[in-house]
Amino acid sequence: MMMSSSQRHAYSYGDALYWDARYLADGSASFDWYQRYSALRPFVRKYVPVSAGVLMVGCGNAVLSEDMVKDGYIDIMNIDISSIVIEMMRTKYAHIPQLRYMQMDVRDMSFFDDESFDCVFDKGNLDSLMCGMDAQLSASQMLEEVNRLLRPGGIYMLITYGDPSVRIPHLNQPGCNWKIILYIIPRPGFQSPGRYSSPRSIMEPVPLTESSQLPAGFVLEDPDSHYIYVCKKMH
Repeated sequence: MMMSSSQRHAYSYGDALYWDARYLADGSASFDWYQRYSALRPFVRKYVPVSAGVLMVGCGNAVLSEDMVKDGYIDIMNIDISSIVIEMMRTKYAHIPQLRYMQMDVRDMSFFDDESFDCVFDKGNLDSLMCGMDAQLSASQMLEEVNRLLRPGGIYMLITYGDPSVRIPHLNQPGCNWKIILYIIPRPGFQSPGRYSSPRSIMEPVPLTESSQLPAGFVLEDPDSHYIYVCKKMH
């Protein structure tokens, strides 16, 4: 039986039942949260070698991993809390050996050994936990696991709507030691009103203050921009 929208919203974003219901309702349609690979490609290629072992957390039914394989990436493990979407994606990509799919909760990825991956890619997964029940605990558990799974020097690439004031305190939780580079990109389709005489290149890192905040007076060209945190695991 198909669930109504209101019934689905009764579940938490961190709950497999919510996502199972959503993916059943969506059927075979694909959906990429926030940004498509074409917009993210310059950042991915800059920081993630094509030979890297990549973990895609909260993969959903996005085509991001498929696009990365088309671009030369050879080893992407995709996980999602929804067994429904994992079965769908496993069937859809059975012919692409570079893509593997497993049902898993990002708050407990003990299936994987320590330092198993060169890159963990997160497009909206942390955000979904931050909207769910026990948000602070869920975020902490997830980031602890991400840190554990990355090899020293590995990259956690977080694409989020959360600005530094609400994301960096989580990233810098005890036990994590990241070197963080921040980029800001406008949402897809954003048209600049032309008020800015010298638009900043999206490939230009955004400077952060000593307290890891945006500089005073920093103006977002698009108020609904997305933030890309490139977090390098330090020894």
